[in-house]
Amino acid sequence: MSDKNLDSAASVTISDIDFPVWDADSHLYESEEAFLRYLPRQFAKDFQFIDIKGRKKLAIDGVITDYIPNPDFAVVAAPGAHEKWYRGQNHEGLSMRELSGKPLSPPEPWRTGRGKLLELDQQGIHASMVFPTLASVVEARLGHKPESIAALFSSLNSWVEDEWGFSRSKRLYPVAMINLSDVDLAVKELDIALQRGVRVVGIRPAPVPGPLGGRSPGDREFDPFWARVNEAGIFVCLHASDSGYDDMSRRWEGGAKEWIPFEPTPFKACLDALGRAISDSLSALICHGVFERFPNVRVVSVENGAHWLPSLLHRLERVYGQMPTYFKRHPVAQFRQHIFVVPFYEDNISELAKLIPVERILFGSDFPHPEGLPQPLDYLSEFSVLPKNSIRKIMSENLQGLLKGSRD
Repeated sequence: MSDKNLDSAASVTISDIDFPVWDADSHLYESEEAFLRYLPRQFAKDFQFIDIKGRKKLAIDGVITDYIPNPDFAVVAAPGAHEKWYRGQNHEGLSMRELSGKPLSPPEPWRTGRGKLLELDQQGIHASMVFPTLASVVEARLGHKPESIAALFSSLNSWVEDEWGFSRSKRLYPVAMINLSDVDLAVKELDIALQRGVRVVGIRPAPVPGPLGGRSPGDREFDPFWARVNEAGIFVCLHASDSGYDDMSRRWEGGAKEWIPFEPTPFKACLDALGRAISDSLSALICHGVFERFPNVRVVSVENGAHWLPSLLHRLERVYGQMPTYFKRHPVAQFRQHIFVVPFYEDNISELAKLIPVERILFGSDFPHPEGLPQPLDYLSEFSVLPKNSIRKIMSENLQGLLKGSRD
């Protein structure tokens, strides 16, 4: 986008919206049954809900995790509760727990597809992708057991099909979760998802674990998965997760305590595990040739923000200048064609629209998580720095095109 177009931007309010809003990032809070209803008995000990002093905790592979401290989601923080934190306006120096305020019990719209549709009507949202919440805890703790991960995600996807449907009223589009560790199991789960009408699948932004160590999701080992995605015309989301980058903080600060996202420290914030994980994952897909081998593949970065993008594009530019023969096409051009970005509300939207085409930017509210805003359309004030036709693309047309299989 040119500076001239940015200068023509005017304040846009809800009353100005004359297009259906499509949200690329909303969430459901899973019940315990989500992972257990279809889980084969031999994997039961790998994922257990345990009562400890009247509270439910989650034990994975026999080890209790606090990554998500209330895995049954009996109570949660209110939407938007952490806004001051993420805007860097926590002037009182409150902890995340203090900012969370009084917890609330999730209402039906955060638990069921029927309730979610009614809530979308109330919020002025036409359609939304829907991500699970608890799924982010699985892969980092079971990397040595790929069959267990596959079984858990298969159970989750089957539960979503039962309780939500993968294209409910052509307005709700839950994301089917897939682990690549065993590519045969990954392709099998992808084929089941396609039979269910899935339009989007999710993988973790991280190295793929294996018995000999990690490897890139762009490794040719995983070509059967990417080939199937390419053929089917669906797209892949890399949603923020526990990508295992807490190892970096341990190297600096020592200790073996589990990384807890809601217990940050200044040093961990400076390490930026979130930005590094998505930046490295997208670099891997580009540098290891996924988009050159499979030109119809499109990837969306969700709930990772966009603060990491300028430095990544700079590095890709420099790498191409150093090793151009490794690429059939400029890596920055590959990024701008194949990768979509969902920014945070605290990101610099004007800068983002200069770095990548507005056709590659999506609106995602993260509702009802506390990291988002109290209402999805509160994001309008962030996008109002852009002209209205760009806002229409970001908040409506771009996601519609992805879900319909458009290659533009």
